[in-house]
Amino acid sequence: MKILITGGAGFIGSHLAERLVSSGHQVTVLDDLSTGRRENLQTLAGSNSLTFVEGSILDNDLVHDLTDGVDAIFHMAAAVGVKLIMDEPSRSILTNINGTENVLRAALRKKPLTFIASTSEVYGKAKKFPFSEDDDLTIGATKNLRWSYASAKTLDEFLALAYARETNLPVIIPRFFNTTGPRQTGRYGMVVPNFVQAALEGRPLLVHGTGQQTRCFGHVHDVIEALMRLMAEPKALGQVFNVANDQEVSILSLAQQIVAATGSKSEIRLVPYDSVYPEGFEDMERRLPDVSKLERTIGFRPTRGLTEIIRDVIAEKRGANAA
Repeated sequence: MKILITGGAGFIGSHLAERLVSSGHQVTVLDDLSTGRRENLQTLAGSNSLTFVEGSILDNDLVHDLTDGVDAIFHMAAAVGVKLIMDEPSRSILTNINGTENVLRAALRKKPLTFIASTSEVYGKAKKFPFSEDDDLTIGATKNLRWSYASAKTLDEFLALAYARETNLPVIIPRFFNTTGPRQTGRYGMVVPNFVQAALEGRPLLVHGTGQQTRCFGHVHDVIEALMRLMAEPKALGQVFNVANDQEVSILSLAQQIVAATGSKSEIRLVPYDSVYPEGFEDMERRLPDVSKLERTIGFRPTRGLTEIIRDVIAEKRGANAA
């Protein structure tokens, strides 16, 4: 198959590119390198099965050109990370909405299988646990710009599902929950690489708020396996799926586990949210997915635990530091 990955030089996108090439597919990556890195694709350097194009998903003509003749599109490009969303909310909104619209409009011509990556953020401030794909969504007030990302990705989902209904565009929407692992950067507030790097350097691990807020961390390799299986499953078309591990951990416990795993003497320090983020930030106290729909559909659910995730991130960071 000929496959286009937008954001393919990013964290998840680069792992997906590797897996697709190793499975015999021809892959084109589109990335503007604003958050992605060419180094993420270094294992594919020189491969005749990979074409890299530096450019933006906001370039409508370029997106249309690259979608011509492809069998599948993985639209992974987005403005991501709470810190980036809070620092540059207008750019993030426009990138996430207009970029997705460009991809979907381009896909309408020949209707390749189209994945539109979404996020657990769309569940907002929901209080029903675990989160199921058909649950009502509860987004915070517009004055709190933290919710602009959730709103933009919700609109992405609506638009993709509207095209699926109106034009029979084959669409699949994976909602990612705190995917982490090797290659993830802490630059935009991603907690696991930030904590690991701080521990290795002997710096304090800064835990926001009380540290009792909980998350479920999924290994990127499990996420890629889920995407590959969804790509091959006709029953997935027109559906939304939580793609996640459902093992819950508090952020304070995460910090403690990372300190122990690295053998670090770093202290763990609680810091108030307003010392980290600008006005308009709200946190989600809990984020717990229901992954039963994913397992029913593809016979697989992410299971790699936090111990393995931490181990793999530590190994990568230690290797990079040594180099």
